[in-house]
Amino acid sequence: MRTPDISVVICVYTEDRWEDILAAVDSVRAQSRPALETLLVVDHNQALLDRLSKEYKEPSEVRVLANAGPRGLSAGRNTGIAASYGDVIAFLDDDAVAERDWLHHFAEGYEDPRVMAVGGRTVPIWASGRRPAWFPEEFDWVVGCTYKGLPPGRVQVRNVLGGNASFRRTAFDAAGGFATGIGRDGDKRPLGCEETELCIRLTHARPDAILLIDDRAVIHHRVPEVREHFAYFRTRTYAEGLSKALVARSVGADKGLESERRYTTRVLPAGVARGLRDAVLARPGGAGRAGSIVAGVLAAAGGYVVGSVRARRGGAVFSAAPVVPVTEIEDGPGREGAAA
Repeated sequence: MRTPDISVVICVYTEDRWEDILAAVDSVRAQSRPALETLLVVDHNQALLDRLSKEYKEPSEVRVLANAGPRGLSAGRNTGIAASYGDVIAFLDDDAVAERDWLHHFAEGYEDPRVMAVGGRTVPIWASGRRPAWFPEEFDWVVGCTYKGLPPGRVQVRNVLGGNASFRRTAFDAAGGFATGIGRDGDKRPLGCEETELCIRLTHARPDAILLIDDRAVIHHRVPEVREHFAYFRTRTYAEGLSKALVARSVGADKGLESERRYTTRVLPAGVARGLRDAVLARPGGAGRAGSIVAGVLAAAGGYVVGSVRARRGGAVFSAAPVVPVTEIEDGPGREGAAA
């Protein structure tokens, strides 16, 4: 079977991350298995669009384009999908760098034609230089990273994590694109779960679909100083509850909360027990980690209750539409008839 061509989409929105954006692109360019193309999708920021267009002048394997939909990460990703030419579309956060074999491990996963998505492992780079003593690894998803409790190796999962993920193009043909109105929108409340909702929708459309996480496909994700504080932790966990309520409303609580049940009944109690044990042994941060786990669960539960009420009252709406490929250019880069 022919190995798939992979397009990489990086969604960007602020010049404050200029150096991070350049580093992300450089990490894609340095891959042992080259990407077909890299697409930088700019989210309604003309100054950043102009600056990146000058930095990556055509012809180049890096293309810069504006988000063609409403403001937010979901619409930006959909813009990248529609404009890309690869058999597989990979997504990389704009403040992350990929290890050299990132795309190689993604490509290996697609040797099985039933595989519709492959995700990887995201490792935090703390602005302070080390993990805050109170911050539990079980909640690393708060800062966009792989959390303690996910099984190691290459394993089948309900959903991949959006900042380090890839999808077969036919997945979007079957299920449509990322839902707008559910995920992040610039600097507003840090909502999420758009990739969870898409993955569940995909397995409804394609019951035979296999979704994988391969922990060898590694990226390193920058965690800014503001996200190392408990105030952000509390806000993000509350927002996750709001998002989970939307997902459950859309796909049903059975699927929408399937993984979360195991997480809250097995992974988190074990984390609390470790934290309390460390506190008894006078190890730094043990009590803080145990308390943070409890606080995170309560905040997420509160967000879920509020989100459920809003969803029932019709106050929270999101929608998923088909991804329409670009028609202005018929042939992709590297193919006969490619446009300059």
